[in-house]
Amino acid sequence: MKLFLKWLGIILAALLGLIVIVLGVFYFKGNGLLNRTYDIAPETITIPTDPASIERGRHFVHATCVGCHTADLSGQVMFDAPFATLYSANLTPGKGGAGAEFTDADWVRALRHGVDNAGRGLLLMPSQVFWNFNDQDLADVVAYLKTLPPVDKKHPDPRINALGTIMNGAGMFGPDMVPASFIAHDQRPPVVPQGVTAPYGGYLVSVSGCRDCHGPQLAGGKSTKPGAIDAPNLTPGGELTAWTDAQFINTIRTGVALSGHPLNPDEMPWKDFNNYSDDELQAIFMYLQTLPKLPTVKP
Repeated sequence: MKLFLKWLGIILAALLGLIVIVLGVFYFKGNGLLNRTYDIAPETITIPTDPASIERGRHFVHATCVGCHTADLSGQVMFDAPFATLYSANLTPGKGGAGAEFTDADWVRALRHGVDNAGRGLLLMPSQVFWNFNDQDLADVVAYLKTLPPVDKKHPDPRINALGTIMNGAGMFGPDMVPASFIAHDQRPPVVPQGVTAPYGGYLVSVSGCRDCHGPQLAGGKSTKPGAIDAPNLTPGGELTAWTDAQFINTIRTGVALSGHPLNPDEMPWKDFNNYSDDELQAIFMYLQTLPKLPTVKP
């Protein structure tokens, strides 16, 4: 019995030591991801000042940014748990806002590369999506952000304790926690001509982050948001195969699907996508119709 207990103690001690080592590896990996800095060369993108460009930037911002940064773009708490508390940034020029200190190059670096003006990777900033913006549309977005009225709202710095750091190192938050860690910073997106075409619809799908919820092939998925529901299949293998473009546009405009069930705006930001024109929504529908017919993915 003593020999058995001795070996049991040795085995338990070895397992405990192994667990400590694994947790240590995850901690240092997570800490490295959170504290890594990036040297992103400034890009030469001319920011316009004409009303038409600013309005085009406004419609992109309100279609893709207000869900996280709120209607006045002053930011809010995005994640609050015992192991981490994270806020979306105040984008205005008010006190505590990025607009009070960001240069044009800083805006481009943050949007396209997910890196702040000190070279740190931004947390939960979907720059892997905004990377898809071509130079002109990105410039229009920055042009609009520079016109925002100031809102004084200073958010606390991100708080991630040791457990959160270990969880991040273990990949439990997914790659979206620090998008700068996997963005192809030395590449640029292809330029797609604007028009009521399937390719331009694909461009809008890319800059709108549809794959974050509907999966990489748009055949169904789930966002990383806690409690997220299964997102439907948008390929011809799903229910959209029986829809017309008018029915698709009406669903986005009203928030009511063809089947009659309402879309939850916390899951499907149809109110934000209302900022897209009918032509843009038609282009998106045209693109979805060109996708291969895939079975629905159940996350």
